[in-house]
Parts: sequence; structure tokens; C-alpha cells
Amino acid sequence: MLVLNGEISHVTNFSQAVFPPGEVAESHMHVKMTEVFFIESGQGVITVNEKDITLKTGTCVVVEPDEKHELKNTGSTDMVVLYFGIKTQPKN
Repeated sequence: MLVLNGEISHVTNFSQAVFPPGEVAESHMHVKMTEVFFIESGQGVITVNEKDITLKTGTCVVVEPDEKHELKNTGSTDMVVLYFGIKTQPKN
């Protein structure tokens, strides 16, 4: 984690993650958080509400509250992801 929950108003986290080939961040959702993912390097797929979005270096994806999402490295090298969360109101 680069910024922890509570350090900046409305920001839940600001982090960098390294996904080795084949690693998966299992499907989940957040009720009160928008999450932004930026792919620093590598490639993969993010599935948002059962729709696959191809990830490559430079891709940025926003996941809204209540959207189920899963991140997977589908490449042969590490996928480096910079991501942060913002406190938001639920969509429903």
C-alpha cells in the first residue's frame, strides 16, 4: 500500500500489486467504493459483471460500486497494477 485508508479523505487505498503469470484476484465487489486500475506493465483480463476487458500496458479501468470484478494475469510475465479506491455511495 502506498496510501492507507484514512490518510486522504475519500481514498480507501492507493496500491501497487504484482501478479505473476496465472495469478487471479478472485471475483468480488465493493458496496461503497469505486476502484480504478491502471496497468503499468504486462497483460491480463478484468471481468466486470461477466464482461471481459483485455488489459495491456497503459489500460485504465474504472469499477463502480456493486460491480462484481475479477483480475487475472493471462500473460507470460508479471502484470503490474497500480490501483486506488474512492469512497462512494452504493448505486442501488
